[in-house]
Amino acid sequence: MSLIKDEDEKRRDYILQKDKTTKRTGGFVAVMLILLTSAVIISGLVFKWF
Repeated sequence: MSLIKDEDEKRRDYILQKDKTTKRTGGFVAVMLILLTSAVIISGLVFKWF
């Protein structure tokens, strides 16, 4: 079983595919995780939890 499938590869057993949708979704998820992490850190500093 392959984790990532190339665009021109003829396989059915893969988890992710190398295309624009997967790259955009991965970028979106990474940005949201960074924003959420920074929001938790900033709120912890503002409310003096740390």
